[in-house]
Amino acid sequence: MKFSYFYDRAVARKGEKGVQERLPKLAPVGWLEQQSDAFFLAEITRGIFRAGFVWRIIDAKWPGFEEAFSGFVPLYWQQVPPERLEQLADDQRIVRNWQKIETVPVNARMIVEASESHGSFGKFLAQWPSADQFGLLQHFKEHGARLAGATPQFFLRRIGWDGFILSSDVVTALRNHRLLEASPTSKKGLQQAQHWFNQWHDETGLPYSHLSRIVSLTIDARAAERPTKKV
Repeated sequence: MKFSYFYDRAVARKGEKGVQERLPKLAPVGWLEQQSDAFFLAEITRGIFRAGFVWRIIDAKWPGFEEAFSGFVPLYWQQVPPERLEQLADDQRIVRNWQKIETVPVNARMIVEASESHGSFGKFLAQWPSADQFGLLQHFKEHGARLAGATPQFFLRRIGWDGFILSSDVVTALRNHRLLEASPTSKKGLQQAQHWFNQWHDETGLPYSHLSRIVSLTIDARAAERPTKKV
């Protein structure tokens, strides 16, 4: 299926200017490599705490998270004493969710291991091709904690790595045209999505994040899920 269909439909709904204004920004060349490993652990943790929660509450409390986690230095958190984690479970500066707190050492180890083999976690991400986002998501799932589903996709979007997000709108649009037959969280579903985004990238030369956002603008699945107001 040609991507021009999705682009034309998005423009018909939002206008060309509206589409352009909604496209996500990509990290400048070299920016990811310049970020510290602590930055990435913090952003991963922010995404995990946001999942299933009100984002603005997490963002409002984030300075407290930074203080409570002492700047998220992976070398420290990968071998943090158990009692330090237990203290965080009673720390009012953060959202005290034990299952999410205990992801920090696991994800810190993932970052340290990648940093040791590539020079930094930023370099590890920068060298991973968008054409294999599926492989990167599998790496997160296998080596990290609570890094499945949409959480790692939103993490990558926040830091400016060029990739797609299988939001409800994108999934609905793909399914409407029988481009996605499996669950978007399954290996088969991710591979199907990767196939189409790779094809559209080759066709248009557009960044993967732009392709994903444009597809999302062709439909409003969340609006369709809202109950109709009775008059």
